[in-house]
This record gives sequence, C-alpha cells and structure tokens, in this order.
Amino acid sequence: MVCSTGMVGEVVERVGGDRVEVTVLMGAGVDPHLYKPSPGDIIALSGADMIVFSGLHLEGKMGEVFARLGRSKPSVPLADGIASGELLETSGGQVDPHVWFDVRLWADVVSVARDALAGFDPSFASEYARNAERYRDELIRLDEEVREKIVAIPESQRLLVTAHDAFGYFGRAYGIEVEAIQGISTESEAGVHEINALVNLLVDRGVPAVFVEASVSDRNVRALVEGCAARGHRVRIGGELFSDSMGAPGTPEGTYAGMVRHNVSTITEALR
Repeated sequence: MVCSTGMVGEVVERVGGDRVEVTVLMGAGVDPHLYKPSPGDIIALSGADMIVFSGLHLEGKMGEVFARLGRSKPSVPLADGIASGELLETSGGQVDPHVWFDVRLWADVVSVARDALAGFDPSFASEYARNAERYRDELIRLDEEVREKIVAIPESQRLLVTAHDAFGYFGRAYGIEVEAIQGISTESEAGVHEINALVNLLVDRGVPAVFVEASVSDRNVRALVEGCAARGHRVRIGGELFSDSMGAPGTPEGTYAGMVRHNVSTITEALR
C-alpha cells in the first residue's frame, strides 16, 4: 500500500495490521500542498496494490496522479468518510483539508480504510473490522484527553496564531480562536497587509505567544514577532507545531497520537 502522508499511513497500518505493508510518500517535515512526485514515487505508486490519500486537495497536484492511477487500481481518499456538513470552507469557498486536527472527526475516516481493505482482501474482512474498532476507540479517548487539557487555557487567552491556516478544525472542536498568516494552502503568499493586521491583533489582545510549524518556513512568524516588538509588545515563539506532517519515525511525534499530544502540550504551556 502506498499512502500520501504519515497520518494516512498510520490509519492504514492500524486497520490492516500484519496484512499490509505501507510506504509513505510524504515524510516528516514535508509540505503536501507543494509536494511534487519523484520518479521513484511514480514507480512505487504504479506498483502498489492500493493508493490511500487524505483528499480534499490536501496533496495539491498529486491529486491528479492519484486520479490517473485510480483508473487501474483502488485509489482511496480517506476524507470521503467525513460528512460534507462537517467540512469547513474558506470565504472563497475552498474546503479546508486539515480534518485530522479534530480527532473525533478523524476517527470517522477509519471506516473508509476498513471498507477499502475488506473490499480488496475480503477473506480478512473480520480482522480489519476488529482492528478498525480498536483504533477508533483509541482516537475517541484521545479526543477526550485533548478536551480536558485545553480547559487549562483561560478562555480570554485561547487565541492560536500560526504560519498557515491548518488549525481550523482544531479551533472549532476544542474552542480556540485561530488566526494564520497564510491561507489553508501554503501556495498562497502572505502580504504586508495580512502581517500588519495580525500584529495589530496580537498587540490589542496582549497575546503572549505565536507558533511556527514543522513543515512551513518560520519567516512570516518571525516577522510578526518583530512587528510586535516595534509596537512595544513582546510576543515570543511558543514552540513548533506539527501541521501537515507528523514527526520523524521512531519519535513520540512520529505517531498520530504523539503529534496531537505534542501540539496540545505546546499550545497550553505557551498560552496559559
């Protein structure tokens, strides 16, 4: 199985168990919005039994590759498991693809992986169903854990400012106001107007910290810090968040739950 991102790869691995061998194309620190396939990627995709990706245009131009290869093999967008009424849209009508930051919502994609694997390998359908139920239960417990930790942040200080707009679902699910320099895709460029508007917001609200992202340049975030300093307000970089990719394999942040826990811990420590 070839999967686009680490988050997708973990879902397939947990549901498939010993029956699947997963290759993840976009590893730690990789921005899926801008990702371009290498010749080796095309070979891996062409030889895969199944392709699984997040969807909702997260993977940018890779979506065209998945669609073309999907004419000859299963090509599964996990986000199809999320009801359309649960999806967020920008003011321009573009769907926000960062659905995994609402942990309970991400639990809904587990059934898509289960059904895809059962359809491809029906003799082990019951095993996939058991694995899926077990993993989904873990995600529901993780969602409850996140809710308990966010309560530690006073409501007046629940403002999360990041490099790009990846945390909309997180904000909606856990009651945090979210602002970002760039839009939902890092292909968009932030202008002076956007940075100045955020500087004004940070100064007016007395926000103590902003956050960089592991897969996005910190240049614009540092411009915010400098802009606030020029206005006499000290704002610090509260830490690095994982947004479009998980951490390196073998680290706590290299798992979905570890990534979520790292982000929540970083945010709560900096804002409370």
